[in-house]
Amino acid sequence: MDLSILILTLRETDPVDHLLTRLDSVTARLNIQAEIINLQPGSRSVPLTARWPIRTLSLPPASGYGDALRAGFAVATGDYLLTLEADFDGPLDFLTQMWARRQEAEVVIASRYIPGGGSRQPPLEALVSRGLNGLLRRGLSLPVRDFSSGFRLYHAAALRGQPFQAHGFAIVQEILVRAYAEGWQVLEIPFEYHSLRPHQSRTLGFGLDYLRTFWSLWALRNSIQSADYDDRAYNSPIPLQRYWQRQRFRHITDLMAGQGPVLDVGCGSSRIIGALPAGSLALDILIRKLRYARRFGRPLVHGTGFQLPFADESFPCVVCSQVIEHVSMDSPILAELVRVLAPGGRLVLGTPDYANWEWVVTEKLYGWFAPGGYADEHIAHYTRQGLLDYFAARGFTHEATRYILQGELILALRKGIGNKE
Repeated sequence: MDLSILILTLRETDPVDHLLTRLDSVTARLNIQAEIINLQPGSRSVPLTARWPIRTLSLPPASGYGDALRAGFAVATGDYLLTLEADFDGPLDFLTQMWARRQEAEVVIASRYIPGGGSRQPPLEALVSRGLNGLLRRGLSLPVRDFSSGFRLYHAAALRGQPFQAHGFAIVQEILVRAYAEGWQVLEIPFEYHSLRPHQSRTLGFGLDYLRTFWSLWALRNSIQSADYDDRAYNSPIPLQRYWQRQRFRHITDLMAGQGPVLDVGCGSSRIIGALPAGSLALDILIRKLRYARRFGRPLVHGTGFQLPFADESFPCVVCSQVIEHVSMDSPILAELVRVLAPGGRLVLGTPDYANWEWVVTEKLYGWFAPGGYADEHIAHYTRQGLLDYFAARGFTHEATRYILQGELILALRKGIGNKE
């Protein structure tokens, strides 16, 4: 099945048949196989006909917007899921554009608030809607203009297995936050919203739901588990975090420059990926980080640093930044970095230096102000001297030491060559 079309009938009196008639003419041009799922509150039974097989899910009268969507997601069988609202009275031509651009993103939003979009709403309703969407954009740091649009096309993979919890209108923002957390791409296309009736109560309901769920969504959005955490930190509103990330980027890109193709082990979603030279690869164990990193345009590999899927002596340069402190010192990760690095190649290795009081204090402060952050995941405590001794015993020569505020250590080590910078 190519497409499941979920129609939310917000009131028992919504004219579903009116939408279906217009939907038939648009979807006939798409050359697809589709199903229609009518999500309806109450037990009203009205015969419906459409080009595609149609079934109605009768929901408890008290079901919210989120309850209805979750019920539809659970039974939909299409590779893609399209959500519509039964009282929409405008042209449906935007559906053709959504379908045509489905390969560009896993979530495609029909947006009122990007150039070319618009809305026929009462002035007060439109003002409140724009204001709420602006607050969401800023409060959740998401590059989306129309959070509250219910007209969306989803790749089914972006919805499967997600623990959506919102019962009301807040589910539309929850879906977006979870989509970004999992590394899925989001795209907005313009459309003009027309409704058979004003929605002041819905706009107010959306605002109240937003206030009730904001902090839980904010916590997820800013969690280190979010796929774009590393990339967003580069432009963090927190001055120290922004400075730290940019210094790391500067030092590592400088130390890997001119060394040839690079293997970045534990790449995360860092902007360093986008600075890798031609022929390089970036590897991470978290698939959501790799999904997000697609935007950097570099080859990506899903794998573990404990057993790198590459032959011995494969790369003239290996970068491993802020990884080794997250795994046990007994792990094989350092040996694996040595194994895949070619003779004469450079290893760029970054980790906190626990011999320096500056890092110890920084980590404690970070743990207090950001509980659950990366500081809680540092289970191996390395020092500069300890690392130098380890690599010297394996024929490496120390070439450079860099620090970020005397806390984060970045070493450049040459395999089998004694030259120094």
